[in-house]
Formats: sequence, C-alpha cells, structure tokens
Amino acid sequence: MNAATKAQNRALDGNEAAVPVTGPIDLTHLRRFTLGDKSLELEILALFIQQVPLTLESLKTALTDQDWRMAAHTLKGSSRAVGAWRLAKLSERAESLGGPSDPSARALVLREIEEAALEARAQITALDRC
Repeated sequence: MNAATKAQNRALDGNEAAVPVTGPIDLTHLRRFTLGDKSLELEILALFIQQVPLTLESLKTALTDQDWRMAAHTLKGSSRAVGAWRLAKLSERAESLGGPSDPSARALVLREIEEAALEARAQITALDRC
C-alpha cells in the first residue's frame, strides 16, 4: 500500500484502515458506524451527496476567509464521516488556504473538490442501483 492510499484510508481517530479503498467512498469505514445496515448506509450517503452541492456553493460564494474556512471545514468533516478520503483531504487543503485571499489557489482546489464530489456521487448512485 503506497503512502497516498494510506493517507486516504485514515479513520477518524487517525488510525489507518486495514482494507484499501476501492472507490471514492471507503465503505468499510462507513460500515463500522452502520453495523453493516445497507439501508442506513444508503440513507447516510444520500444525505451526504445532497449536502455536498450546498457546501460547494458556500465555498464558491464565500466573501471572507472565515466563510471559506467554515464551508471547507464542514465538507471535510462530512467527508471523513462517510469515508470519502480524497474529498476530505482536498477540503482540508481548502481550509488551510483561506478564502478570497488567493483566488487562483481557491479556483484550483474548487475544481479538484468538484471532481472528487462527482466521483463520490457516481459511486453512491451505483450503490443505490444494487
């Protein structure tokens, strides 16, 4: 397991997960909290993917560094909760950037966050069809 995969697999308590991530959402991580209840997992993931666009909009419209950091922090926390490690890592990077003070860095991380969110949505949609 390479360093990037290990970083993506970090659990909320900072320990590394034993099972590698096979998609944008680490379902093994999520199942620890749902006790394997598939309908609960799908409900949590549906709520997560409904909230992501709202948080992205908050990032896009942030007028202050505080607004930017709050939106990034919110996305980081919800992403970690469901095991969306790439999205969480990008949100953490956004949180450390601050907001409007660096428009080019802000635009770059927003594009990467949007891409990671689309990947997570695709995985969640595929799960919902199963």
